[in-house]
Amino acid sequence: MNFRPHRFIPRSLSVSLRPVIPLVLGLRGFAQQATPVASTNVVTMEKTTVVGHLDEAREQIVPSLGATAYLITSDQIANQSQGPNSPFNQVILRAPGVAQDSAANGGLHVRGEHANLQYRINDVLLPEGISGFGQELDARFVDTVQLVTGSLPAQYGFRTAGVVDIHTKSGAFVNGGEAQMYGGSFDTLRPSFEYGSGAGKLNVFVNGSYSHNGIGIENPTSSYDALHDITDQYRLFSYLSYVLDDTSRLSFIGSASYATFQVPNTPGLEADPANHSAPGGDPWLPGSFASSGLNERQQEQNYYGVVTYQKSVGDLNFQVSAFGRNSAAHFLPDPVGDLYFDGVASDVNRKLYSGGLQADSSYQLGETHTVRFGGSLLKESVSADATVAVFPLDPNGNPNGPPQSIVDNHTLHGLFAGVYLQDEWKLLPRLTLNYGARFDVFSSSFDHENQLSPRLNLIYEATDRTTLHAGYARYFTPPPVEFVSGGSLAKFDHTSNAAVTDQSGPVKAERSNYFDIGLSHKLAPGLQVGVDGYYKQAKNQLDDGLFGQTLILSAFNYARGEIYGVEFTTSYASGGFSIYANVAWSVARGEDWNSAQFLFGDPNDPNSDISYVKNHWIALDHDQRVSGSFGAAYTWTESAHTSTRVYADALYGSGLRTDATDSLGNTIPNGGTVPAYYSVNLGVEQAFKLGARRILKARLDVVNLTDNVYQLRDGGGVGVNAAQYGMRRSLFGSLSYAF
Repeated sequence: MNFRPHRFIPRSLSVSLRPVIPLVLGLRGFAQQATPVASTNVVTMEKTTVVGHLDEAREQIVPSLGATAYLITSDQIANQSQGPNSPFNQVILRAPGVAQDSAANGGLHVRGEHANLQYRINDVLLPEGISGFGQELDARFVDTVQLVTGSLPAQYGFRTAGVVDIHTKSGAFVNGGEAQMYGGSFDTLRPSFEYGSGAGKLNVFVNGSYSHNGIGIENPTSSYDALHDITDQYRLFSYLSYVLDDTSRLSFIGSASYATFQVPNTPGLEADPANHSAPGGDPWLPGSFASSGLNERQQEQNYYGVVTYQKSVGDLNFQVSAFGRNSAAHFLPDPVGDLYFDGVASDVNRKLYSGGLQADSSYQLGETHTVRFGGSLLKESVSADATVAVFPLDPNGNPNGPPQSIVDNHTLHGLFAGVYLQDEWKLLPRLTLNYGARFDVFSSSFDHENQLSPRLNLIYEATDRTTLHAGYARYFTPPPVEFVSGGSLAKFDHTSNAAVTDQSGPVKAERSNYFDIGLSHKLAPGLQVGVDGYYKQAKNQLDDGLFGQTLILSAFNYARGEIYGVEFTTSYASGGFSIYANVAWSVARGEDWNSAQFLFGDPNDPNSDISYVKNHWIALDHDQRVSGSFGAAYTWTESAHTSTRVYADALYGSGLRTDATDSLGNTIPNGGTVPAYYSVNLGVEQAFKLGARRILKARLDVVNLTDNVYQLRDGGGVGVNAAQYGMRRSLFGSLSYAF
């Protein structure tokens, strides 16, 4: 990453939006001051001004308006563990209200939700892909990333737990390149490059990387090195922008990623002998098979492209985008070993194709009103092909023949459409009301629903240092089409993959009422604090989990859901020093599974999980009561040619959910938690100026300094199929050359 001097980054809005200060600015104040050495910013003032004007107009179209917003800059990313080489999820984990999870279970959870996040790049919706272990988003191409939560304005629909809005680096401000080699523990090797150019009216930014390591998925054991856990990942990102005139531009975003993963093994597992030999007859499978020798793998691919036209003329600003995406995840079983241990070997290949349009606009109506309106349309098609090797079963449930293959292919379709209208009304110089509504339609192969959703936010700037807000939002959240099971249960009757019950209610859209209230206060120059509370009441609460052998998520509903919590944040920045702390407490629970019941056991068995949940509230499996993130950094210039950055940060979690047993020996789904954990990280980076535009940077990172052995999951809980441990103490280093 290039050190560069202060440049114009238009993030403030017009005078009419001055009271719309983000409620909790937990990370905004802790950005480092730019170092005066190593300028690589060579652009003309005229073009920078035009690009800045269009960026400011884009912010006018899609502001946060009363929601809770946390801004993280590229300098802040450099101040965290592994810097820009950290997985993108680790960047978001430094914001309040975010709980850590394993890659297989989604990676992170915002405000007690399993997923339900929408990602935007330069304010354009990024269509959903099939979630896997890899992360197609790369922290290296981020200029700023903002997590928007709470009571969202009407322009945000469908995925509403949070909006991750990434503003990419641009050739207008990054006129040069950087090549880096990064590596260290677990055979980690990651060469990468980035290049930006701002010649004439055309801005170009390109970023690419290759990653190889031996801990692609969290280790299922407490050992330092995981067995069979190699990953290779390739990523390429490009952003092109062409300024048509002083009021309009055309831009393109393109991304490609490809990754292969070995699924790590747990030694010493025992198999049912019936799975590998017939009673008194010839063996169906080899007589022995060590679980440490399993060879399960997964391949993941993600490709997307976005074309955007933006226009700003007078009081009208608008932006229109067209986008397309191709996403795939292919789980490859061990054809013999999985039958030996599980009685099932599933080759599952899911592919998602999507395309759509998005339009957003704003119009300044007099001195006190700004009207915003727009809509989006997204069409998805999912093909899920599976070839499953199973044993036939006798009436007693025992294998009575050699394995056979069953083909189960199906296709699902989904249509997401929504329109919105809202008004930002400046009631008083310090009081702003943003009110509006959106109408959403979801139509799929398994469900057809719609909803009118009102939104209301009141923002009061009590003093120049204190801002309060309160808001209400009605949310409509359709299930991810790619996670809905559309296969045939009947095909597997009387086999080792038979469902306990044939109940399979359709997965439905979640409908919820969301309330949010809070304040932020500047205690002193550079020092600010914030608190925010929220409550969500849901019908058909959506959740996802891993069921069966494959590592592809499946969606289901709770008939009723409830999520509430409170977040505290503080930050201080002065000169080259910055520090921040975030602590969040939350509760997430649900009652009565009312879709995809075949995932949970026999509803006629009074001791089954599904019977218990029918009449009992349980914690959601990703419920973590306390989450925290903390960090401090200092950057100083030693001379005209060198600068040094040091940092320390830490994560804390009280533990995700697992099953528990009551005094009578009955299992309570998600009734317990894994032990609390923490991870402390340190790092240092040294920059040397070699010439007018050349910089050499060396960095050293220590992850989990105390070598704390901790579990993210222990294999228990609803939709959790394996234990996962956090990364042990690791040492990473990088050497980069900027030009």
